[in-house]
Amino acid sequence: IKALQIIEEMKVDEVKNFAEKEELLKVLKSVVGAKVYGQEEVVSSLIADAAIHAMPKNNSRFSVDNIRTQKVLGGSIDDSVVIHGMVILRSSLTSVKAVQKAKIAVFNTPIEMQQGDTKGTVLLKNAQDLLDYTKGEEEQMERFVQSIAEAGVNVVICQSTISELAVHFMEKYKILTLKIMSKFELKRIAKSVGASLMVKLGAPTQEELGFAHAVEFQEISSQKCTVIRRDEEENKISTIVLRGSTQSMLEDLERTIDDGVNSIKAVIKDNRLLAGAGAAEIHLSEKIQELAKSETDLDQYAIEAFGQAFEIIPRTLAENAGHKAEAVIANLYAAKNMRHGINIDTGAVEDVTLAGIFDSLEVKSWAVKLTIDAVLTILKVDQIIM
Repeated sequence: IKALQIIEEMKVDEVKNFAEKEELLKVLKSVVGAKVYGQEEVVSSLIADAAIHAMPKNNSRFSVDNIRTQKVLGGSIDDSVVIHGMVILRSSLTSVKAVQKAKIAVFNTPIEMQQGDTKGTVLLKNAQDLLDYTKGEEEQMERFVQSIAEAGVNVVICQSTISELAVHFMEKYKILTLKIMSKFELKRIAKSVGASLMVKLGAPTQEELGFAHAVEFQEISSQKCTVIRRDEEENKISTIVLRGSTQSMLEDLERTIDDGVNSIKAVIKDNRLLAGAGAAEIHLSEKIQELAKSETDLDQYAIEAFGQAFEIIPRTLAENAGHKAEAVIANLYAAKNMRHGINIDTGAVEDVTLAGIFDSLEVKSWAVKLTIDAVLTILKVDQIIM
């Protein structure tokens, strides 16, 4: 409890305005730098731009799902861009490539004529029989496409497959048509445009339709994409299009962006910041060891060991950066300042808040709480039966 009280008193800064890029970069720099050191400026800037576009007027309603990522192989990380809208790595199946003020129907089913479960034999005696055989199927498909066109639909999104016949009639009625293979992505699209997933072929009601201000075709490094832009306050979506030379690099970047977006969500809950780079841990360690000296019984040894345990963070930072850990920790204690942390490039101890290295107070507080709970659980174990 004393450790948590000390953390509460360690605030060195706070995020004042979530619509300002510089304010968000305070939070992102250390989070992103832990994953992609050397590229933190570029990646942090991308996350901040995406978050500012997706940020509602009421900050507490910010949703991490409103920031999407798409991976495009090729190029470098500097070629990555933020697009205001949802990016789908597919182009329209028809010649219609852009629609303004789009009414969108989302079908959670293939758009094709239903096949019977049993096999049958059809005897065709002449050419006219062959022409008449498919006419009923064509008329039924045209009636379906005509009915959705009359409902005002100008964008259709469906799952898995769409028959060539359906594409032909979509072209005839000038409907932009997209085919999505993943059912999870289809659900995300439906949610982002406010549409209901329809499980049977038929004309949708106005309540089932989604709306987007624009659905447009774009080409990113020879990758054909469709951008769905909806500027409604409750679900503005930003997509970060990541570029990289290898698939594993793109996956690392995707995980980094996920961490960055969640760190913004955490700071919205509690905007207080601590000094990063091991400064907060050393200050906490020092205060707890001072508390141990005021105890007179055997508890002082346990409290002192608890305080020394916090040295693991700056020690690990120093070792990973190739510096002498003991010397760095001694210099941190000598500084006696909760703003002084490690410069991992030089190994020097300096005011890290000037370099914009901060940690979230909320995250640090919960990390300490959960660590203490884990340790207490382990200490309660009497013996392990193999």
